[in-house]
Amino acid sequence: MMNLTPWAAKSAGFFFGATGIVRWGGGGLTDKSTGCVGSTQEVEMLDVRQIAKEIVAREGGFVNDPDDPGGATNLGVTLATARRLGLDKDRDGDVDVADVKQLTPADAEAVYLWHYFERPKLDRLPEVLQASVFDMYVNAGSNAVKILQRLLGQMGQQVAVDGKIGPQTIAASKVAAGMAPDHLADAYGVARRNYYFRLADLRPKSRKYARSRAGNKGGWIKRAEEFISPRYHLTQVEFEKRVVSWG
Repeated sequence: MMNLTPWAAKSAGFFFGATGIVRWGGGGLTDKSTGCVGSTQEVEMLDVRQIAKEIVAREGGFVNDPDDPGGATNLGVTLATARRLGLDKDRDGDVDVADVKQLTPADAEAVYLWHYFERPKLDRLPEVLQASVFDMYVNAGSNAVKILQRLLGQMGQQVAVDGKIGPQTIAASKVAAGMAPDHLADAYGVARRNYYFRLADLRPKSRKYARSRAGNKGGWIKRAEEFISPRYHLTQVEFEKRVVSWG
């Protein structure tokens, strides 16, 4: 297994991974060591409402971790988001932690579908990207779009990295999907995984989300790999090598 990095343009085609072990040759991802060609269609697209339900289940219940910049959160909905949307569950005239605690799975699903999917125009992206970008938007807001925009730039598209889905990003993502329809989801998933690693590199308090106490993959990494084909998951050895500098 390879520690893959986002796409890089080469004269011979698009290479998926800086090691040169895996390359894009026009018909699939080719592992030079085996000659096998794979497809990212192993990651099956789901109905957006089902995706929302799965995100709710993945996020879990109420937490208020002082190391989490999001603060008080329930089912993935932060206090800041609840306030922005006016979710006054106890009808006392303000939105506070008590209201966050009262959020139901149905409330969270509704928030996800509107605030994290329809409002930021994720439905305008190619279908192959929607599930992973949607899940990441719930987890990291507009950074989910910035990750995509940087990836599109690495694929040769002219895109501003502003975290907003407008005509430029929509057009570029459609071109990218046309160039590599079976591989774009994996490329985004790997870029997302690398984002988590870089975040943990820079913020030691966040490392517990990327690496478990036992030294295995943490929630962030496992979450990213749910949207990456199994053949591109990091092995335990590769994971340990990536995080060894954390001590």
